[in-house]
Amino acid sequence: MQRCWFWTSSIKASSTSVTISSFCGVESQLGWCQAPNKRSRVSCSSRHAQQWWCGRRSVVCALRGREFRPQQQHELRLQRSLRGFAAGRLPGILKEREFSLGRLNKVFASQWLNHRQVVCGTKCNTLFVADVLTGQITRIPMMKDRESRGTGSGVVGTVVTGRHYQPTAGSRARLDQQGCGIHAIELNPSGTLLATGGDNPNSLAIYQLPTLDPVCVGDEGHNDWIFSIAWISDNMAVSGSRDGSMGLWEVTEEVMSQAERSQSDEGVPSYAHISHRALKDIPKEYTNPYNCKVRALAFNNNHKELGAVSLDGYFHLWKAEHNLCKILSTKLPHCKENVCLAYGQDWSVYAVGSQAHVSFLDPRQPTHNIKSVNSRERGSGIRSVSFYEHIVTVGTGQGSLLFYDIRAQRFLENPLNSGGGYRKFPGDGILKLSTGKGWLNHDETWRSYFSDIHSFPNAVYTHCYDDSGTKLFVAGGPLCSGLHGNYAGLWS
Repeated sequence: MQRCWFWTSSIKASSTSVTISSFCGVESQLGWCQAPNKRSRVSCSSRHAQQWWCGRRSVVCALRGREFRPQQQHELRLQRSLRGFAAGRLPGILKEREFSLGRLNKVFASQWLNHRQVVCGTKCNTLFVADVLTGQITRIPMMKDRESRGTGSGVVGTVVTGRHYQPTAGSRARLDQQGCGIHAIELNPSGTLLATGGDNPNSLAIYQLPTLDPVCVGDEGHNDWIFSIAWISDNMAVSGSRDGSMGLWEVTEEVMSQAERSQSDEGVPSYAHISHRALKDIPKEYTNPYNCKVRALAFNNNHKELGAVSLDGYFHLWKAEHNLCKILSTKLPHCKENVCLAYGQDWSVYAVGSQAHVSFLDPRQPTHNIKSVNSRERGSGIRSVSFYEHIVTVGTGQGSLLFYDIRAQRFLENPLNSGGGYRKFPGDGILKLSTGKGWLNHDETWRSYFSDIHSFPNAVYTHCYDDSGTKLFVAGGPLCSGLHGNYAGLWS
């Protein structure tokens, strides 16, 4: 595999200005106005007409706008209907194409960068970009903490280059955390920044897109692994940690300019060190304080609210703009292995995955209104969940992909089933896609404990749709923590 910084050239589209001719020749063409007062009247009218035309406030423009606006709205509704129709039919015709990831261990996170590249993070703390057309894997160097953790200024620290990093006592102490890896990858709304974990799984790393040049690393905040990340604006992100805290980070213009200046001066990618803007602990009342680990985050952009799920079985809602302010905490009906969360913007509900259920939660409704759907795969757990149009895609620990229609409130049925229609619970007639074999390392652990088992399903730890909604990237690995393996596939 190639180990290098991943650069892509940016293309600046040149803009062309269009000049619209005005009524500059009106007076000479009419020829009837000879008197000075009439000449001035025509000139004045011409000037007004020119202003109206250039300002696009003329009667003609207004009438044409009224004529085309309903047509545009109709086209938007038609496009939305077609997307919804395709979203409900597409899962039944998806076909799998597996990728070889070598000896990487368990893909935990993934996001599409463009129509052919997906960035992924693994349990073995590897960040890489996969080309879904060629299968090429390009590794991205990880950002490391500052050498001296106690010298930070609190906002922006010293800019250092990754190649000048030397192991310290802190980095040696982190050798015990090598089993964590990268659990979260998120792009900001404009697609110009990427947030993920750093070389230290407790730290937040920010990369610039599309070049994937390093920008900064937030290495003063969490005392345990980062499990989830959510952008609440173009330059502010929230990280959720296993230590029970949520960190608010801001990528300021000063940080961006400092990193860019260092890259041009040094000739190699460099990055800044930042500290958190705010650090909030999730509520621990009425719960086990040792199990209040933030496992998943999801942001509601309409209301500027951030949902968080903790491993003690609670859902927490925060107001998230320039700070984090707690709104409420709700006990979930199924409180075992709550490890994934997604927000459906069009439906104003959160989807929470647990050991055997997907629960749909509207924070403004009473707790008894929470609807839960049984996955019928007890023990393996729901490992990933996402919204696309009215379809909720569910990835399980048994290597299955299920598709729940939130409008019909039923799982999609296998189109090959002769019965037709829908079924209320997953069974023989429910559409279920199963992941491929993947790769499994037959190491000492496997030989000692699992050699008599012929095959292991690959848990779907992550999945994501591309912008068109016609490609589904799915990745994961064996569910057992002691096994080393991976799976990645493109369903299209």
